[in-house]
Amino acid sequence: MLKSLDFVAPGEWQNTVGFVNTIKTVTGEDDEDLIQQIGERAIYLFNDKSQGYQTALWLYQTVDGTDKALGAAALANKVGEKIPLLGFLNSVTPKPDKAQTIDLTLKLVAELVAFCQINGIPGDSIGDFVASLGEYSGESLIRMVALVCVDGLIPLGPDFISKAISGLNQTNPQELEKNSTFQNIKDVIPGNNAGSKLNFIGESFDSVKGWMNKLVSANNLTPQKVVGNLQNFVDIADDKLDYLAAFLDVATNYYEHTGTQTLARRLIERAVAEI
Repeated sequence: MLKSLDFVAPGEWQNTVGFVNTIKTVTGEDDEDLIQQIGERAIYLFNDKSQGYQTALWLYQTVDGTDKALGAAALANKVGEKIPLLGFLNSVTPKPDKAQTIDLTLKLVAELVAFCQINGIPGDSIGDFVASLGEYSGESLIRMVALVCVDGLIPLGPDFISKAISGLNQTNPQELEKNSTFQNIKDVIPGNNAGSKLNFIGESFDSVKGWMNKLVSANNLTPQKVVGNLQNFVDIADDKLDYLAAFLDVATNYYEHTGTQTLARRLIERAVAEI
C-alpha cells in the first residue's frame, strides 16, 4: 500500500527493517564494533522510562491496533498477495462518517503527541509540530501521506478536511468517550476531561489543514487517483470506496510500521550523537 503512494513523495520511503540494518542505513557505518555501541546506546535510551520513546511506540501501535476488525484473521494470510478485494468485503464493514472522522483526527493527534514524546517537548506543542511537518521526510512523510490518502480521501472524499472539521464540531464529549481509539489513548491527549481533549483534537486538526490542503493540491490528489495507483498492487473495485477504506483498516498496519521506523531512526541518530 505504501509503495502505491510513492507518486506523492517519490523515492522518499525505503522499507528498511531490522535493527542492525537500520543502524547501517541511518549512519552509513559498517564497523561492527561501532554498530554494536550505537545499538546498545539506542536500546538504553529506549528503555529509559524518563524519555518518551516507549510512549511514542505505544501510540503508533495503539491507533493502528484499534482499526482492526473481526475480519483481520480472515485477511491476515492474504496480506501481501495480489488479491481481488471484493471476495473479502463480507469480512469488513465501512465505518460511519462520524467514526471515520474521529479516527482520522485521533491518528493526527497521536502523531503530534508521539512527535512531542520523541523530541522531549510538551505534548501540547502544536506550533512545533506544524513547523516540523515542512521538514518531514522518509517514513514520517509517507505516514502522513497515507493518513491523508487512506484515512482521509478514500473514506471521506475530496472534501475530507472540511468534512472532518464539521464532524468534529458536531461531536460531543459523550460521543468521543464511546470511541475505542479515544478510550485507549485519552490519557496522553492534553486536557482535563473529554471536552477539553475534544477541543485539543479540533485545534490540532485545524492547525494542520493548511499542510494537508497543500499536499492535496500540489499532487492533484483525488480518491480516484489514489485508488488508481493502489490498483497497481491490489485488485480493487473503485466504486466501493467506503468498503475499500474498511479493508485497508483491517489489512494494513502502516501507522505502526512507519512509526517504528521513525522511532528507530530518531533513537539511532541520538545514540550516534552521544557515543
